[in-house]
Amino acid sequence: MSDVLPPIIYELGLGGLGGFIIGFTIKKLSKLILFLLGLFIVFLVYLNIKGVLSLNYEALFSFISELLGTAGSAFSWLVHTIALLPFAASFVAGFLLGLKLG
Repeated sequence: MSDVLPPIIYELGLGGLGGFIIGFTIKKLSKLILFLLGLFIVFLVYLNIKGVLSLNYEALFSFISELLGTAGSAFSWLVHTIALLPFAASFVAGFLLGLKLG
């Protein structure tokens, strides 16, 4: 039993730490990306009000919803891949903790 326990503890710790780091980073990056996207949209609306360009709002919002849909499918693929790893439980726990604290 003592020969099996240290590798399991190592895998759980490594998975938890890796999950935390990735979750924390993803949350911070997603906040930054959404902030920059918001600034870009405000800038486009400002240029539209000034008459510099003309916006097709329906196409803009359709593009944004498709972009978020693609990100969601990539995230679900990542979750299915992580589920196959031996330290998946600790990785997911660390990932969620990183998202919460990020």
